[in-house]
Amino acid sequence: MAIASGSFQPSVPSLRQVIQPPAGFSRCGFSLSQGNFKKIVCSSTVKGAQKHVSSSESRLPRLVSKGCKLVGCGSAVPTLSVSNDDLSKIVDTSDEWISVRTGIHNRRVLSGKDSLTSLAVDAARKALEMADVDPDDLDLVLMCTSTSEDLFGSAPQVQRELGCGKAPLAYDIRAACSGFVLGLISAACHIRGGGFQNVLVIGAEGLSRFVDWTDRSSCILFGDAAGAVVIQACDSEEDGLLSYDLHSDGEGGRHLNAIMKENKTNDKLGFNGSVSDLPSRRTSYSYIQMNGKEVFRFAVRCVPQSIESALEKAGRTTSSIDWLLLHQANQRIIDAVATRLEFPPDRVISNLANYGNTSAASIPLALDEAVRSGKVKPGHTIATAGFGAGLTWGSAIVRWG
Repeated sequence: MAIASGSFQPSVPSLRQVIQPPAGFSRCGFSLSQGNFKKIVCSSTVKGAQKHVSSSESRLPRLVSKGCKLVGCGSAVPTLSVSNDDLSKIVDTSDEWISVRTGIHNRRVLSGKDSLTSLAVDAARKALEMADVDPDDLDLVLMCTSTSEDLFGSAPQVQRELGCGKAPLAYDIRAACSGFVLGLISAACHIRGGGFQNVLVIGAEGLSRFVDWTDRSSCILFGDAAGAVVIQACDSEEDGLLSYDLHSDGEGGRHLNAIMKENKTNDKLGFNGSVSDLPSRRTSYSYIQMNGKEVFRFAVRCVPQSIESALEKAGRTTSSIDWLLLHQANQRIIDAVATRLEFPPDRVISNLANYGNTSAASIPLALDEAVRSGKVKPGHTIATAGFGAGLTWGSAIVRWG
């Protein structure tokens, strides 16, 4: 099992021409004192060698004096809506059977001219508009998805469609339902450690393409969507990412996966008229396979522990948190986690009924609706958590605006 957790505590050191070791970087955050990096709480630390840098070349002043905050959000969903009644015409189920067990009534599904990239671009443009950030001012585009339309990733295509003239770095993060939380932490690390100013984090999924529509235990759960946030550098006093806690456990991967498989054919590969002994194979991914009972047990046990850990690192209690925003997987999971953490129902954000489980898109999609409806206001503090395939899970304590 891999663990990464911590809080960001930037302070301003005295600048030196030579940064002397010891210097410790980790996945869990950092603190700085007297020009040296020091580990906070983490599973591993990488020691840095002595390095000569000029004051004009070093990004150290930005590293230690900047926080980051969420300044814009947006979302997009496909046009096709599939209700529980629609599914009852395909598999042996009913609206009551589905809603009682999951809390889901409808979901959106990619069809026609819809594409995952177009959804991501639509959500991104709305987030940029709210943040009043031009695409040319982006330093980084993070695309959190496990269902990209290109084997090598979709982030560069999103960057192109947005018209980012300065060719900012763009790459995918593939961590399923935990992906968006990992995207938030990655954005913060790029801002604090790389001197970036504006980072676009997108969660987008097209899980309907990997669903067995004859399996009523899984086809009722998933939908397609995209959500995005803009994270911007700010003074440390305005910092909006207070702490986080991240985990993975490959042993649990057998409970939720979509594994690559080889499809054998009788054809032979020919080279310059000769026939090789290598059989031609095409690979594809299986449908989503899930052990629902085990995933439920994992979520209701591990997610509250992760949120409690993040709260402790942030020096907060549940009573000081305005909203609980979980990955929208199943209403029973959301209710069980909220009960364990003693969050009242009126402080729990949920739009699962309308969209189903949209994996990495679920948190930014729900956040966008809550912000635009006026529920989440500037200054509100949110405890958020993602969990799913891998198995991976993680939480973050963030402040909106």
